[in-house]
Amino acid sequence: MTVLDARSLNRATLARQLLLDRAELPVHDAVAHLGGLQAQEPQEPFTGLWSRLRAFDPAALSDLLTERRVVRTHLMRRTVHLLTAEDVLAWRARFDAMLRQRVLGTYRRELEGVDLDELAAAGRAVLADGEPRSMGELARAVADKWPSCERRPLGEMLIAALIPVVQLPPRGLWRTKGGVRNVPLASWLGREADPLDPDDGVGRALVRRYLAAFGPAATADLRAWSGLAGLPAAVQAVREELVVFRDERGRELLDLPDAPRPDADTPAPVRFLPAFDNAILGYDDRTRVIDDAHRGVSVAGDRVVLVDGRVSATWTVEAETVVVRPLRRLTKPERSAVTEEGGELASFLTDGESDRLRVEAP
Repeated sequence: MTVLDARSLNRATLARQLLLDRAELPVHDAVAHLGGLQAQEPQEPFTGLWSRLRAFDPAALSDLLTERRVVRTHLMRRTVHLLTAEDVLAWRARFDAMLRQRVLGTYRRELEGVDLDELAAAGRAVLADGEPRSMGELARAVADKWPSCERRPLGEMLIAALIPVVQLPPRGLWRTKGGVRNVPLASWLGREADPLDPDDGVGRALVRRYLAAFGPAATADLRAWSGLAGLPAAVQAVREELVVFRDERGRELLDLPDAPRPDADTPAPVRFLPAFDNAILGYDDRTRVIDDAHRGVSVAGDRVVLVDGRVSATWTVEAETVVVRPLRRLTKPERSAVTEEGGELASFLTDGESDRLRVEAP
């Protein structure tokens, strides 16, 4: 069985994540290929797509949101993701049980004695008037039925688990601020999400889609990305379609047979990634992209810079200047490439008003 070293896995990941070469894809198709983008920070998907697509126009993503072709909603890992309307309608029911369990994992004691079906019915009744509401407003509207329960757990369970909802624009539009206002997914997209498939065709589709965007990968990586319990039955159902590798630790890695696996020596350009990018969070074993010593960076919300395909710096914006803080000493060619790409990013983020970049000492 072929063993893939970390550098080979790195190049495969960059290719699947559209980070090896910027892609000539419509924004909608890129969001679909990536299986969504993590988006709890509303502006971050714009940077994620700028780093992945040629001539990315942020207005194109804003238009997709207002046209209801992409939506912001809780899904993978109970975090807010930007997903195509087609995917969220097809996938949502498959995530229902996981979403409930994730909220209960945080608020089990607080929600003890609360009938979740009754809570869902109460929340739906409130939202039936079509008025967008914040989580706090929805929780207050149903709180009288559960006077001994704090409002935050009620709101979290309703918004993140029991009722499929979307966050309405202007939240998530380019260079626009807006609070979280929720409406039911069905009212925003014109129909209910697909019911749970007893044959779990959705699970099999998720396996294929994950491998297309993240493979080769282990089932533990699939679980880390989705938050689901590894999808063992779905993996078994499609196993004959897949090819199998090992990593240097001996883990079994699955992949689509015709998916790109570039040579390990393929040059990798500098790429600036947004906070919580799935190119890092989409794996249980993240060593293909980030050293264990810096793993905390990936969950702390730091934006990162890939140099030679690996997390080598963090970045922020200060006074319209992109500020890079290296995690290791950069060579002169690396520093030059970071400066060039970072200047382009500064211009993008400021609509051309600034191309300033500062690289601090490591």
